[in-house]
Amino acid sequence: MSAQLLFIQPGWLDAVDIIIVAILLYQLYQLVRGTAAINIFLGVLLFYLLWLFVKALNMQLLATILGQFIGVGALALIVVFQQEIRRFLLVIGSRGLLNRENFRSLSSARYGLLHAEVIVSACQRMALQKCGALIVLGRKSDLKYYINTGERVDSELTSSMLESIFFKNNPLHDGAVIILDNRIKAAKCVLPLTENTVFPLQLGLRHRAAVGISEQSDAVALVVSEQTGEISLARNGALRTNVSPKTLKDILTEEFSE
Repeated sequence: MSAQLLFIQPGWLDAVDIIIVAILLYQLYQLVRGTAAINIFLGVLLFYLLWLFVKALNMQLLATILGQFIGVGALALIVVFQQEIRRFLLVIGSRGLLNRENFRSLSSARYGLLHAEVIVSACQRMALQKCGALIVLGRKSDLKYYINTGERVDSELTSSMLESIFFKNNPLHDGAVIILDNRIKAAKCVLPLTENTVFPLQLGLRHRAAVGISEQSDAVALVVSEQTGEISLARNGALRTNVSPKTLKDILTEEFSE
């Protein structure tokens, strides 16, 4: 047997293969980091590496047993990681091959222009009055499922309309307002809560819901704290607190510009 048969001869395709797998694993880790699924993810990864190691040692019986577990476990993982798989596919669709910055010329689709000054004005006044609010600004995702959980409004986007909805005696104030294409589509909407286990304890359900919807879609969510009057912004699963009106306007203008 020649020396070439005793060793693997890596090529450039092998390097590309390793890089792609590493990127996918890193993206999966980023999606489950800070959630209860992180321990399951690490356990599955270690189990798979053990199976590869056993196969490399040509331990056929143990490799067969472990292989059976992996085959059956794949179906169980789809159930366990259904939220993370959904989030991963959203990342691929919204920020991957269809990324508007990297492939702007390949698609004519654009986020609709947003009347940022209207949003900022309403948030600023509600912050001064410490009027709690949760506002979801849709982009490519149509958010139909979440719109159907609330009361249909479909009105023009104005600061006075937003303030009246979140007035404490208004029956629609409890829940989220969803805005699409500069129209208030629905109010009193129910949003998913983030599963992040390291979420700051001092932040309430509005903040958790804002992060949750930004994890499940490409929407931007705004929160006005009822306790402190601070404005927070959630996007891509990350929360930024104590946002000034000027910074908020700059962010919204950038996010929703053509």
